[in-house]
Amino acid sequence: MLRILNDVSLSALVAGFVAVLIGFASSVAIVFQAAQAAGADSNTIVSWIMALGFGMGATCFFLSLWYRSPVITAWSTPGAALLATSLGTISYAEAIGVFVFAGILTLLTGVSGLFDKVMRLVPLPLACAMLAGVLFKFGLSIFDSMMSDVFLVGIMLITYLVSKRLVPRYAVLFVLVSGVAFVLAKSDAQLMSTIPFALGSLVWVWPEWNIGALIGIGIPLYIVTMTSQNIPGVAVMRSSGYQTPVSPLISWTGLTSIMLAPLGGFAFNLAAITAAICSGDECHKDPKRRYIAGLSAGVFYGLAGLAGTSVVALFSIFPATMIAALAGIALLGTIGMNLKNAMADDSNREAALVTFLVTVSGVSFGGIASAFWGILFGVICLLISNIRLK
Repeated sequence: MLRILNDVSLSALVAGFVAVLIGFASSVAIVFQAAQAAGADSNTIVSWIMALGFGMGATCFFLSLWYRSPVITAWSTPGAALLATSLGTISYAEAIGVFVFAGILTLLTGVSGLFDKVMRLVPLPLACAMLAGVLFKFGLSIFDSMMSDVFLVGIMLITYLVSKRLVPRYAVLFVLVSGVAFVLAKSDAQLMSTIPFALGSLVWVWPEWNIGALIGIGIPLYIVTMTSQNIPGVAVMRSSGYQTPVSPLISWTGLTSIMLAPLGGFAFNLAAITAAICSGDECHKDPKRRYIAGLSAGVFYGLAGLAGTSVVALFSIFPATMIAALAGIALLGTIGMNLKNAMADDSNREAALVTFLVTVSGVSFGGIASAFWGILFGVICLLISNIRLK
């Protein structure tokens, strides 16, 4: 406990809060759609939010504490998007069975050590290029958002540039404060009073098994979660210098999914976007003290789950342009660092560039996300370039 208190910093606490804010506000609407497609009523939807908050909170806090590195987990956003378009033909109990099945596959992948072995074969420049490609659209979102709300985003960007110059450790904090202040100044004074402050309740439903759903929905849910979330999540840790063993992390997310699936925790995985916020220099100059951001995120995720409906209503106050700009600005340093690492080595530069371009393109074959194909194309390019001709 004394070590944790000595390692606590305001910048790391803010990084954890910003990660939770962006994680919830950027994709909670997709989770609502997935829950509705499964046939969940309003009380059950609240149970989903609570289960997801508790699951992410527990895994962030305890895994970060155990490994002394910023281990950030998240719900599977692409998985939620898949479920929103795939669950309409089965019962809610059968949907729970799908979640449990996907969690079992994830657990087996972690326990077997297969995922860790595969990721160790990927050269660091390619991992950095893939991560830069995943994050690239968030950097562009700053200026896309500026087209819709030039004053809000302009103030946030200027705040970042000035504070980065004067107080770099707290740049993201000042960006957050400036954005919130601007939104509240423009909003109705009674806006905050409309937020309901009440605790939700958990709804347990036992799974039922539909073989067609397990194969047709469960396996795709597992695949998109592994390729779109866990692969970039590992790349974040590796690019930031953390050699945290991956297999136990994958195993714990799979086990968490199995345990919380009956409550609505459809899929947990390693985070990429929010993890990048908690593992960069903006979080703390000392990499050994950035695990505090993981503890912070865990606490805020737990509070978000406990509050349930109130938190969702609170996040709905902030406009999408503010959330998009905040995410992009918070990730600028990470994008630049990964582009630099990806292109620094002449022997890997072309393969890294291919990886980056394929990932940015968003290309998808067989429902598998571009992050996977970016790595695959880059490895193929690297192998061909290393063939020695006689």
